[in-house]
Amino acid sequence: MSDLIVKAEEVKELVVEKLISAGLSHNHAATVSDVLIHADLRGVHSHGILRTEHYVKRLAKGGINADSDFSVERKGRAAALFDGDNGMGHVIGKEAMDYSIQLSKENGIGIVGVINSSHCGALSYFSEQAAKEDTISMIVTQTDSAVVPFGGAASYFGTNPIAFGFPAKNKRPIILDMATSNVAFGKVLHAREKGESIPPDWGVEEHGHPVTDPSEVKYLLPVGGPKGYGLALAVDVLSGILTGSAFGPSITPMYGNYEEYRRLSHTIITMDAGLFLEKEEFLTSIDQMIEELHEVTPAKGEEEVLVPGEPEQIKQEKYEKHGIPVSRTVYDYLKS
Repeated sequence: MSDLIVKAEEVKELVVEKLISAGLSHNHAATVSDVLIHADLRGVHSHGILRTEHYVKRLAKGGINADSDFSVERKGRAAALFDGDNGMGHVIGKEAMDYSIQLSKENGIGIVGVINSSHCGALSYFSEQAAKEDTISMIVTQTDSAVVPFGGAASYFGTNPIAFGFPAKNKRPIILDMATSNVAFGKVLHAREKGESIPPDWGVEEHGHPVTDPSEVKYLLPVGGPKGYGLALAVDVLSGILTGSAFGPSITPMYGNYEEYRRLSHTIITMDAGLFLEKEEFLTSIDQMIEELHEVTPAKGEEEVLVPGEPEQIKQEKYEKHGIPVSRTVYDYLKS
């Protein structure tokens, strides 16, 4: 079944209506919708509007606080602990990033630990948020156990993504947003939705054997073997253990236990682009790096060397002009 091509504004309105009907305020629903549409525009459909039905279900069951009241506790001159009161992670992430940006503007650097959050969507959204303020960012967030540690046959860490954002002067910012698994679990879900097979290095079945049928995936594999495993550990320490939150298999799963708060944690680190040198010099050097990478001789079969996040930015320009591909089942759900 072919996808529908739908303008971003139409999809955004449909998502907002669904979330309001589930109990969210218009402002919070609009922010969540922005983050989801951001992912779809970048072609990361696993983190886009596909997730709306899940959020509505968790809101209905009480696993997300629709009437959350955020609070902030300063932990020194440049650090703070942001309590999301178990609300929507997308809104929590945006407000916590705003707070960290302000800290870094005042002090050169800002660190915000986030507790009592929920799934916050694509981290690239928050990296871009910082880059628009000429602010460098690093964001880490834990997820529930889904990835086998290197050498293991059962999961321990989650996909535990990490994102970096680097503002530029005239070029688009460099945005690196990656799971520490080979893929995010949402991509497996997207393949299931589309009825497509997956590469054998995405996931394994219950005994640890690689599979190509997404419906058989029990656990995911770490990216780069021991390297991805090590990164996943670092992310969980910096988000979970550092903030006094749950970690590893003790994190409430995303699917199931819908009536329970997930109490996820994230850590945001921001730096003013002029921390060590004149801001203009930093921004100009990022432009230069991008240009020099574009000039690297491409490998056979490739047209050009791109910087991290650039393929998604190119796709975004296309989708903003022509519309976003949306599966009929997701569209029908939003219209129902």
